[in-house]
Amino acid sequence: MEDKNQILEFILESPFETILEQIDEIHPVDFLEALGEFDDDPLIILEKLPDEYVALLLDYAEDDEKFNLLSLFSKNRQAQIISEMSSDELVDLLGTLDEDEQNEIITNMNTEEVEEVKALLSYDPESAGGIMATEFISIKETDTVNETINYLRTMAPDSETPYYIYVVDDLDVLKGVVPLRQIIVSTPDTLIKDIMIENIISAPVDMDQEEVSHIFEKYGFMAIPVVDHNGEILGIITVDDVMEIVKEEYTEDMFRLAGLDEEEKVAGTVIGAIKSRLPWLLVNLVTATLAAKTVSLFENTIAQIVALATFMPMVAGMGGNAGSQTLTLIIRGIAIGEISYENQADILKKEIAIGIINGLCLGLVVGVLGYFWVGSLAFGFVIGTAMLLNLIVATISGYLVPILLKKVGIDPALASAVFVTTVTDVLGFFFFLGLATVMLQYLI
Repeated sequence: MEDKNQILEFILESPFETILEQIDEIHPVDFLEALGEFDDDPLIILEKLPDEYVALLLDYAEDDEKFNLLSLFSKNRQAQIISEMSSDELVDLLGTLDEDEQNEIITNMNTEEVEEVKALLSYDPESAGGIMATEFISIKETDTVNETINYLRTMAPDSETPYYIYVVDDLDVLKGVVPLRQIIVSTPDTLIKDIMIENIISAPVDMDQEEVSHIFEKYGFMAIPVVDHNGEILGIITVDDVMEIVKEEYTEDMFRLAGLDEEEKVAGTVIGAIKSRLPWLLVNLVTATLAAKTVSLFENTIAQIVALATFMPMVAGMGGNAGSQTLTLIIRGIAIGEISYENQADILKKEIAIGIINGLCLGLVVGVLGYFWVGSLAFGFVIGTAMLLNLIVATISGYLVPILLKKVGIDPALASAVFVTTVTDVLGFFFFLGLATVMLQYLI
């Protein structure tokens, strides 16, 4: 059922028993879209839904809508809905709220839930501990397959994912994992220790979420366990969590490259957009001033050869484009773990070679253009050589800037573009106008 009107009519006109039987046929995303077009009080629709489905809606809703949806219900109903939410989704919800709003929700939770949530909130939200769920299935290695199956019938419905069953000792130290498929194909009296995988890949609780996503990408897991420094399993991270991480990191890097706050929305306020954009525009203004200062050093040269002003944007612009190409490639390589200490030198050599070849090609083209434009062979040589030098510098800076920023603990996506643009503008003008000054007698 995907038609929005059909969804709304079904909920409004059907008795609760029918809704309970058929609600699984409506994807939460489709329901939220339909609800967004409902003109009356949304509670008329929402209060007819079972608690577990409302919990799913909160999971799929945008961060700034989660609390608004939950707050529509009575305190008692909120408590019931919260009890159906997985721990990681509940923490995500609380992480978007201020202290008063957090307390409003926490008051509707039982003591055990509060302690669990507070423990999860204590972790860095961008770490493995900050994104893990505590609903997982663990068994002992001395259990049999039959005992495990009976246990699964009880525990699987409340688990974040039943695809993997984790094997622990009496201290909850992770010893291995058994895929659900292996449980199904094994005989009932088989001991878990005989079929478990002991060489298990896990994520330390303080591992950065980007590194966690690299594990999923490398091994193709549906879930991985999270452990503390003693090896005790604390929770699990599922592939849907990682998909959200990838989306967040991509959006963050894309916005930062453009000098935007990742929190800015298309439908956001004017004031919010100004707060997001103006600081970086001011930074760019400072860097533009440096380029202008460089140009001012050669005012006398420009006054004598006006054609220089015509070609200046070309040199700086092409350098900026070349630098952006390398920069984008390197930032992506850093983000997905493609760049390591072992291959850094090879990558730099490759980028320098690319800069030289592209510089020679574009320098030749622009040199010929300059010759026919001005009618001076010397002018063609100056503009062509400047283009070559700037493209070499652009590719080198596009590589070095994000690498160096990463080493000093600054997000390359946040600041790299400003530095690379500054380098290509300043040096592009310096090469072009400096060469023109040196060869002034041949240009006049």
